[in-house]
Amino acid sequence: MDIDASCSLVLYGKSSVETDTATRLKNNNVLKLPDNSKVSIFLQSEIKNLVRDDDSSFNLSLFMNSISTHRFGRFLIWSPYLSSTHDVVSHNFSEIPVGSVCVSDIQLKGRGRTKNVWESPKGCLMYSFTLEMEDGRVVPLIQYVVSLAVTEAVKDVCDKKGLSYNDVKIKWPNDLYLNGLKIGGILCTSTYRSRKFLVSVGVGLNVDNEQPTTCLNAVLKDVCPPSNLLKREEILGAFFKKFENFFDLFMEQGFKSLEELYYRTWLHSGQRVIAEEKNEDQVVQNVVTIQLLEMTM
Repeated sequence: MDIDASCSLVLYGKSSVETDTATRLKNNNVLKLPDNSKVSIFLQSEIKNLVRDDDSSFNLSLFMNSISTHRFGRFLIWSPYLSSTHDVVSHNFSEIPVGSVCVSDIQLKGRGRTKNVWESPKGCLMYSFTLEMEDGRVVPLIQYVVSLAVTEAVKDVCDKKGLSYNDVKIKWPNDLYLNGLKIGGILCTSTYRSRKFLVSVGVGLNVDNEQPTTCLNAVLKDVCPPSNLLKREEILGAFFKKFENFFDLFMEQGFKSLEELYYRTWLHSGQRVIAEEKNEDQVVQNVVTIQLLEMTM
């Protein structure tokens, strides 16, 4: 049984409901990749003795033990390496439960804004998940809710471990920064079908790999033992707990309910920048300070 093939997908459910779904998906062999390459599907029970018990592979059980949500993250698709987790969830949206997450240890062709392609090595937390929305006017704001959930999840894990908080900031519109260096980003895509927007959310967060910029654990390794460093599985579990809470607030009360917290995490608050204004044949430069704006759609 070769789980190291590039098209191997391991399915794992939180409860018997999700486990039954995993069994059905495997038996029906319905999961596909965009390039139509062959997909080998395994259940978590089939590979638990074959996955390396070290820090190089995503610990499926550790993640599931950290999940306490009702909808998001309860159905997991994991692969040692993929072209793109985003392609897996978006291409199989109608087959997998809403809230499903796909995680890969290595991602060869991760997707970014303006069709950028990223190769992500081990040490990065790379995942994509699904959600449904009905109001198209607020769909563009979901990336801000996701960004906020990531930063708050990191803070929550640090607090539980008694660690000093990694001050992760949100750089508009969808990048994550630590000490002035990019460590992650968010990509949201959507399609409209049966009067609903089917949203695929992709997140990349550098937890352990210090190249090419820095990572979350880089600022912690000198002040705590390796056993107490941040783990991808714990961050992902905390993320879904935060996101589920924020998503419900967002859908019930709008982004206004999250604005204050968002702007405390916003990289740009109080920044001084140079704004250029063209006046006839002259370009006038003005130094301005970025103030808080109300996000509405």
